[in-house]
Amino acid sequence: MAKDTGTAPAPRPASKVRNVALVGHSGSGKTTLAEGLLAATGALPRAGRIEDGTTALDTEEVEVRQQRSVSLGVASVEHDGHKINLLDTPGAPDFVGELRAGLRAADAALFVVSAVNGVDASTVQLWEECAAVGMPRAVVISQLDRPRADVDEAVRMCQLMLGEGVFPLHLVQRGPDGSPTGLVSLLEPHPDIDDGELADADRLRGELIEGIIGESEDETLMDRYLGGEELVVADLVADLETAVARGHFHPILAVAPLAGVGVPELLDLLVSAFPCPMEHGCPPVTTPDGGKAPSLTCDPDGPLVAEVVKTTTDSYVGRVSLVRVFSGTLRPDAPVHVSGHGMTERGHPDHDVDERIGALSSPLGANLRPVGSCPAGDVCAVARLTSAETGDTLSSPEEPRLMKPWDLPVPQLPVALEAASRADEDRLANALARLVAEDPTVRLERRADTNQLLLWCVGEAHAEVLLDRLRTRHGVAVNTVPVRVPMVETLAGPARVTGRLVKQSGGHGQYAVVVVEAEPGEPGSGVVFEQKIVGGTVPNQYHGSVEKGIRAQVEKGINGDRPMVDVHFVLVDGKAHSVDSSDAAFQAAGALAVREAAAAAGTRVLEPWCEVEVVVPGEYVGAVMSDLSGRRARVTGSDADPDIDRTRVRAEVPEVELLTYAGSLRSVTHGTGSFSRRPLGHEPAPPSVAAVPA
Repeated sequence: MAKDTGTAPAPRPASKVRNVALVGHSGSGKTTLAEGLLAATGALPRAGRIEDGTTALDTEEVEVRQQRSVSLGVASVEHDGHKINLLDTPGAPDFVGELRAGLRAADAALFVVSAVNGVDASTVQLWEECAAVGMPRAVVISQLDRPRADVDEAVRMCQLMLGEGVFPLHLVQRGPDGSPTGLVSLLEPHPDIDDGELADADRLRGELIEGIIGESEDETLMDRYLGGEELVVADLVADLETAVARGHFHPILAVAPLAGVGVPELLDLLVSAFPCPMEHGCPPVTTPDGGKAPSLTCDPDGPLVAEVVKTTTDSYVGRVSLVRVFSGTLRPDAPVHVSGHGMTERGHPDHDVDERIGALSSPLGANLRPVGSCPAGDVCAVARLTSAETGDTLSSPEEPRLMKPWDLPVPQLPVALEAASRADEDRLANALARLVAEDPTVRLERRADTNQLLLWCVGEAHAEVLLDRLRTRHGVAVNTVPVRVPMVETLAGPARVTGRLVKQSGGHGQYAVVVVEAEPGEPGSGVVFEQKIVGGTVPNQYHGSVEKGIRAQVEKGINGDRPMVDVHFVLVDGKAHSVDSSDAAFQAAGALAVREAAAAAGTRVLEPWCEVEVVVPGEYVGAVMSDLSGRRARVTGSDADPDIDRTRVRAEVPEVELLTYAGSLRSVTHGTGSFSRRPLGHEPAPPSVAAVPA
């Protein structure tokens, strides 16, 4: 975000606020639609173009270069006495965290579908997710003026793939050259429509009106309509708002935003038919320690409860937090309690701290426009909340509250990082901490068994953006190196060996002899040590020394690169000297016994395996199974849920085969698949894997 600039829309009561998330596949036209709305309402003098890198909402260097959104963009506009907060979300699956942040701040979702490319599988999946939580939805058919645009086919695909309650509100008028010139409302009869289109228009109008009436609270409307009575359009519009707010009715509009076609109609629909914050309700809250707390209402005079839905670091003003206020009113310089809980597994430790609010602004993309307050139902940017992270709750210090974090994907793609220089190494930790604070889909890990610094990402595109931000936003250069999957060893068979340390030439000597029986243990049994000494050949005080030496050598490995696992050692005999034996001597003898056992019995290299659960639409199960089989996986079962067309595939997979699985799964499922994993243990590695240097 940049310096404060321009005049922001004045604060409105919640009934005059609309929070709308623009969602859809990457390239469907969401940002262009937002630019058209901004220009039409006077928030911008002219609409920017993605091709020119001049849009108000895509301002990061990586967004301009890639010509696509990678983060949540927010802009507030005014129309007909209402304030509309547009939340432009990325369409690529890698940036689903930004998408879910936008949905958390919104009260309705506007699905943008290309008239050229139609509805894709990821759009259908997101539609179903919104339906599951009762999110009101509408559809915009965009890119009407593109070559090969087919509005009728796009509408047909929306009705086929998105389910019941999807109805077009208009017909598209076109000029002699075929370009869109305007819309014709289906809520009103239009006798001037061409005869060729009249029958189709009458059919669509009948379906639309019956769909609206089906959600009306006036039970006489259907009888009146079927009886031939011409219904008042104003009544239909009022019922349309009720139908959309309930989440059962989903109007379709067609828009060519840069040409201005459909933009006025869309703005009117947003203020007349989309729900206000009071209709959508507030998320449940608890006290920071998990205790019960009263439910919230969208009341500007109620207790303050707000949520940080996005965090960025700005070179001018420092940390900037995008906040949705659910209850109460946020004011500059007011004290607030910052609570963050439930994200410890992602590197976000639980925290509770009091801070003071900085300046408040209404965002217009990268520009911040000062405002005096932010009441319940509205969205604003807050400067200099030093401890607040994405997902944190802001509340009154006297009545602290906590909102449960929204559902986020678990990052499954590890990227190993090394600072490019000593100077970068000094700055890297701070820069990574900022990345983690900004993006809750990121996890940072220093892996103890390889000592590698891993940045866990959602996918390859996500990783590319994070590395770009390290370089451009935080000024840190890093190198990526291959991720090492730690191999281990175990004994190939049993052996009875002697560990002997005898040094008695001059001065105080060292003397320790141990006889050890060693064998591989059961998978997952770890390192087991027993003693079965008879007759005190190894005094009791040295039994622990032998064990300590064995365990130290096992942990280090035979060659110092691969630790040993699942081995069973039994101390059965030995010798000691009354003067030259010592704790250190028997530790060394125990370590020697491990090396002797490895030499006598040989070792096997083991690799880690994981238990994996993959969730995909039914049509992609075959492709997923085939991909898993190519990764040496053992499929252990699957469960289909026909109600939501999802299948859970369970498999056991070598960890090394999962290093690239996030991208492969996204490819074979067109962005609709997800997976989770948990460690399963170790199994013998094939020669090709075992030969890879540790």
